[in-house]
Amino acid sequence: MSHDGVRLRAVMRSVAFLTAGALAVPTLAACSSDNESGKPLAGQDIAPVGRDLVADGGTLNWAVDDVPETLNTFQSDADDATTRVAQAVLPAMFRLDAQGRPQRDADFLESAKVVDTEPKQVVLYKLDQRAVWSDGREIGAADFAAQWRALSGKDSAYWTARNAGYDRIEKIERGSNNLEVKVTFSRPYADWKALFSPLYPKDVMGTPDAFNDGARRKLKVTAGAFGVQKIDRKDKEIVLARNPHWWGRPAKLSEIVLHAVPLDKRAAALADGTVDLAEIDPADASRIALAGRAKGTNTPLQGASASPTAKDENKNESRQKKKLSKKQRKALAKYLRQQDELRAFTVRRSFEPAYTQLALNGSEGPLADERVRRAVARALDRTALAKVVLQPLGLPAVPVGSHLALSGQAAYADNSGALGDHDTSEAQALLTDAGWVAGGPLKEKGEKAAGAEGKKGKKSDDEADSEGGSDGQYIVGEDNKDPQDHTKKHEKASGHGGDEGSKHLADGKQYDGRKVKQGGAPGAYAPKGTAAPAGAKTGVLAKDGKPLTLRFVLPSGTGSESLSAVADNISRMLEKVGIRTEITKVSDDSYFKDHIASGQYDLALYSWPASAFPATDARPIFAKPVPAADGSLNVEQNYTRVGTDQVDQLFDQAASTLDEDESAALVRKADARIWAAAGSIPLYQRPQLTAARRTVVNAGSFGFQTPVYEDMGFLKKGAKVSPSPSSGS
Repeated sequence: MSHDGVRLRAVMRSVAFLTAGALAVPTLAACSSDNESGKPLAGQDIAPVGRDLVADGGTLNWAVDDVPETLNTFQSDADDATTRVAQAVLPAMFRLDAQGRPQRDADFLESAKVVDTEPKQVVLYKLDQRAVWSDGREIGAADFAAQWRALSGKDSAYWTARNAGYDRIEKIERGSNNLEVKVTFSRPYADWKALFSPLYPKDVMGTPDAFNDGARRKLKVTAGAFGVQKIDRKDKEIVLARNPHWWGRPAKLSEIVLHAVPLDKRAAALADGTVDLAEIDPADASRIALAGRAKGTNTPLQGASASPTAKDENKNESRQKKKLSKKQRKALAKYLRQQDELRAFTVRRSFEPAYTQLALNGSEGPLADERVRRAVARALDRTALAKVVLQPLGLPAVPVGSHLALSGQAAYADNSGALGDHDTSEAQALLTDAGWVAGGPLKEKGEKAAGAEGKKGKKSDDEADSEGGSDGQYIVGEDNKDPQDHTKKHEKASGHGGDEGSKHLADGKQYDGRKVKQGGAPGAYAPKGTAAPAGAKTGVLAKDGKPLTLRFVLPSGTGSESLSAVADNISRMLEKVGIRTEITKVSDDSYFKDHIASGQYDLALYSWPASAFPATDARPIFAKPVPAADGSLNVEQNYTRVGTDQVDQLFDQAASTLDEDESAALVRKADARIWAAAGSIPLYQRPQLTAARRTVVNAGSFGFQTPVYEDMGFLKKGAKVSPSPSSGS
């Protein structure tokens, strides 16, 4: 589930610039330190309690987006529900802590370390002697070897979505005993801790058929605090049952049931008892907070006046009810019943390990010019944009300073200085340097741009307007009457509506149903050459007879409201420097496939997850596109199509450096170069809002940390939990 439209975590799982080298960024990210990485912007919000306060038994009903198409996390259609199941039922050599850093899982590993670097890197895993699969077989080298062969990329019969890291392994063999696994790499690999998490049994990885099909709908053999008991696609649920053979701390819950519940149905599912735990959107978070207040204040009646006492409020509510139709009263009664039930829930707030960015397609059009991309970036007030989304939720409105890590992670440092701070004057100077000037002539359809070679004679009204007005004047000052008039919005479900809008502007005829006056914003007239007043909007910028207009593509589905608000603010910021935007809203299904991945956009908002292993996982996102054998462009996951050889080299060096501090420093240096190229602009860390029944403990908004499934449960009767400072009520 996403609060800002389309979730791309599954896309990252499927792995998982014009030259910036000429830019002067010599002092950035040259070294690493714990001070640079900072702390997470918000901690976990999971109502943590000791295991002695958690009741034994019970069923936790947990909402997910859908029943996953596959239970194999290494396939391209794996999603968040796939990951959730794998975390609960499969081994992982390393899991993430609250700062998003990998930590050894002591239930499976006694130790894991690099024991040789010359002539080859060798990692020795020592497994816990109790670690067994659910069929009683020991977890061992055969499982590691089967997973390596399946994911190495050498056998195309395995339909794998990613091979990173496994393709560097030369061999896997048994150590001095059955509990030791010796992994030898063909070349150094810094992110070796990313491997074998999760680890599947050789039954799944041993053959292409088992890998491709066997683990899609069932997992017969597992090894975790829970096992997969049932997958019911008709009722859209997965039942995870407590594993009686688990050697670690016993799971407190008897069952975890994952229910597929659409985002817009989750408030109702919470109210009717279908689910106890669900990620929700800000609107439902507000409903739950409202329900937690004094009874009688939670009726959403339009036009109700504020009252100082509950008695007055109830009288006002009664008067309002009498004005409603029978259908409206029925809907209101249902709403009030739900509100009463929602008082049993609280909202747990934190940040997802993901950030929302503004992507700039650098493959064609105005944004192919690095100066224009940098101008867009300098026009943005990222702090103000973060406030739009985060301030109403009570979360820190701090812009993200890195493409490759988030605050608290080892590789994090704010490298945005490589691009520069918000500065509209500098943005305008960059556009001028790129040849975009205010009041430039626009081409009429089928004609050359007006100018020295244009047709002589009497000018049309539009031509006169484009040159500053009919009496040697230009237009300055007045804002549009409608605050939304600065963009032309297309509410199409799919397609490329922005192209048509561009034609209207290029014709110099229509803009949002009105004639476009070139040369300045509509308003008071002043003699030509008069300086515009401070704060006045820049006129339409043009070059070679074309206006500077960018196609801004957004998703339209449930949960995309915050993206729309951010996009509107971005459009206003860009308009101040003379850049117009045409916003096109498309269906969620079409958004990524038909627009982002295919490059049919200029600007777009979407999210990337932060990884504990950026040298491996982030490389495909920022790799320089290269021509494929068939003549197409291989962009991997770099959907901005902006990349440099230097960034690629820094990623390669970071992935091959076994010194963790040096690797982090190289990642930071790569990030500085990515900032300088201005292909994508990180905006804010994505909020995570989770509705939880008040008695649910050790679960909620987990932040970076991998959930500890065996500690989740319900509070014992009579026990109390201290409220989190960030929790809603």
